[in-house]
Amino acid sequence: MDFRLTSEQKILRNSAREFLDRECPASLVREAENSGTGHIPGLWEKMAELGWLGICLPQHYGGLDRPFTDQAILFEELGRALAPGPLLTSSVLAAYVILYGGNDRQKKDLLPGMIKGEIVLTVARGDGLETFSQSSGLVLSGESSFVRHARLADHIICATRPAIGAWPDTTLVLADTGAEGVIMTGMESIANYPQCMVEFHDVSLSDDAILGEIAEGRVALELAVQRATVIQCAETLGRSHKVLEMVVAYAKDQMEIGRSQSVQHRCADLKIALDTNRLLTYQAAWKLDQSLPARDEISMAKAQSGTLSRLSTMTGHSILGEIAFTSGHDMQLYSNRAKLAEANLGDTEYHLDQLIAD
Repeated sequence: MDFRLTSEQKILRNSAREFLDRECPASLVREAENSGTGHIPGLWEKMAELGWLGICLPQHYGGLDRPFTDQAILFEELGRALAPGPLLTSSVLAAYVILYGGNDRQKKDLLPGMIKGEIVLTVARGDGLETFSQSSGLVLSGESSFVRHARLADHIICATRPAIGAWPDTTLVLADTGAEGVIMTGMESIANYPQCMVEFHDVSLSDDAILGEIAEGRVALELAVQRATVIQCAETLGRSHKVLEMVVAYAKDQMEIGRSQSVQHRCADLKIALDTNRLLTYQAAWKLDQSLPARDEISMAKAQSGTLSRLSTMTGHSILGEIAFTSGHDMQLYSNRAKLAEANLGDTEYHLDQLIAD
């Protein structure tokens, strides 16, 4: 495996950084945080024009059809800039669920709109979601917590179980957020992150609402979660690298602090953790690109990502000092999002357990 970037990948990384430095300053991140939606439509439209919302999706749906590793490179830059919006939720997790689980018609109906930024999807999971048949057709019932960007989404992909054991496995269904019986309640979160408890009160579904086939959604969901987990790790890399840049610049500016061996060691430890996590993340991305089994590599990357996330937060706050805890300093933007990412798609303990189980 050669993890050196190709010339095309270097162009992608550099152009993405230039765009985000210009279009996504910290002031815009704060604006999104205070907006109630965590979303800036103008930035979303510009990213769609660049093809970022469909970078790995097939060209015949409007995507760029680039390797999965390129998506990791892009999201490392998006993480570095704290780019707001439903990127991970809609353009990665939900998009891959549709790609792997939807039929041809569903892909044609949804993916082009998602790539253009005109359609936003989110995913609801949990044991509380059930589907069952009535004389009038298929019905969705139950509730799901921590559904990201639910109020912004046009549709919710629900991973459901049968109310009666007629179906042996997960069925994926597509529910319209505006349908009768769908109730959303906002949930408090760090950095005002937009997530909801979503209740489905006997929501009527058409036969077309089933993604793929009944009881055959588990594989598509697992494949999508695997890729979203690697992308989450890439985002953490970007955030942590920016924190390292911040503390090194501060230590150089404050010479008394910079001469401290303790500070130097903390920066070195963070650099080592960054390089370790970069190796694990891109190893997992490469294996997915090659259609090789990557479950262990993904769990190793996500477990280490949680460790990196905590270390970057501790290093940033300890070196930058009290001011880093104030809302006016950028460090708190990074530490808040580090905590959100650490818990999403399985924390360190969960992925270590997965490695032991395997």
